[in-house]
Amino acid sequence: MLDACVLYPLPLRDTLLRFAEYDLYSVRWSRRVLDEVARNLTADGRTSPAQARRLVEVMRRTFDDAEIPDNAIAAFEPAMTNDLADRHVLAAAVADEDVQTIVTLNVRHFPATACEPFGIEILHPDAFLCQLHEDAPDKVHAALAEQVAALSQPPLTLAELLALLAVTVPDFVARIRAG
Repeated sequence: MLDACVLYPLPLRDTLLRFAEYDLYSVRWSRRVLDEVARNLTADGRTSPAQARRLVEVMRRTFDDAEIPDNAIAAFEPAMTNDLADRHVLAAAVADEDVQTIVTLNVRHFPATACEPFGIEILHPDAFLCQLHEDAPDKVHAALAEQVAALSQPPLTLAELLALLAVTVPDFVARIRAG
């Protein structure tokens, strides 16, 4: 389950979604998570409302089985005890029996006391990407190579992409740079 905060920064979002395309994990999110991403991108002036809607539409089309239904989330949300603003995220994870992990930059919003009863692990994206690299380094490197090849506005080298990613996932970047 991806929290909105990891889908907001473009380099991290692109990396996470490419890794899902490479079947390194099965991506999950909720409508509310995607709405939050679109709202924040628009509020910060990074995109127009139309661009944000297109982004969300492409994400939904590309990962057509990723969205956890609102009614399933609503059934669990009142019982969640984590940070009020992120209860819908934990409820979405609980609602989908295949979700084992929430990937978030807001780790403090998901205390162990709220998550452990449901068997949900909370991971910072740095730890999550390091784990994916450990499990399938060749696929990770191939996905990164494809990501760099697809970047055209502006074009970036792998070193430039890694420099952007290092802001949020420094340990992962160190592993990639190490070979």
